[in-house]
Amino acid sequence: MEAQGGNRLSCGTICLKYLLFLFNILFWLAGAAVLAVGVWTLVEKSDYISLLNSSFYSASAYILIAAGVIVIVTGIIGCCATLKEMRALLIVYLVLLICIFLLEIIAGVLAYITYQELDEELRQNLKVTMQQKYKQSGEDDVTQAVDKLQQEFKCCGSYNSSDWRDCAWIQEPLNKRLVPDSCCKSPGDLCGLRDHPSNIYKVEGGCIMKLEEFILSQLYILGAVGIGIAFLQLVGMMFTCCLYQNLKEEPY
Repeated sequence: MEAQGGNRLSCGTICLKYLLFLFNILFWLAGAAVLAVGVWTLVEKSDYISLLNSSFYSASAYILIAAGVIVIVTGIIGCCATLKEMRALLIVYLVLLICIFLLEIIAGVLAYITYQELDEELRQNLKVTMQQKYKQSGEDDVTQAVDKLQQEFKCCGSYNSSDWRDCAWIQEPLNKRLVPDSCCKSPGDLCGLRDHPSNIYKVEGGCIMKLEEFILSQLYILGAVGIGIAFLQLVGMMFTCCLYQNLKEEPY
């Protein structure tokens, strides 16, 4: 009976090992996905940083990259602890899982609070930035960001195309454009001479609404990913505790 009991325990431990190993593979892949999203955000959408006074956008990208690296490293530690059957390393792994889980909760709350502030800042500053800095000397980053924003989101002006009437560049005597060429549905040199709806984007709410929708969609994606990883972590904690109880003390 004891042998049979020992076999049952051995089989249970083996099952736990493989389940925890599978969990770590999924956890590692999740970390790689978070890292990829962070790099993509920093590389592809970094132009918009110049339109915001806040460092929230760039900071969030770096946080994602750091989080991805931490999750990947934690997953590797988990794999080593599982395969080597080291109780001490399992404890380290469990503590890391708990820390990451708590950090996710804190980050989620801070992200929600910061988004409310960022949204208000966006509404207050985008119009002024576009009117005062577009095509001005030393403001190439802003000009590039505005052009990319209007073309990518198919919008014109912060709230509507009439916002460009008060733009310092539009009001220059030698400039005959009514809107920047990036407002045009088919961009070309001097296409901004006409601001008719057939020629330019006339989107209700303008670029502010489009940018708000984009940032909010990113937060939804991050929230979904965070919830998925949090669920994986809870499962991993359970498997880790069970495996820890079933493993014998390592001989030293």
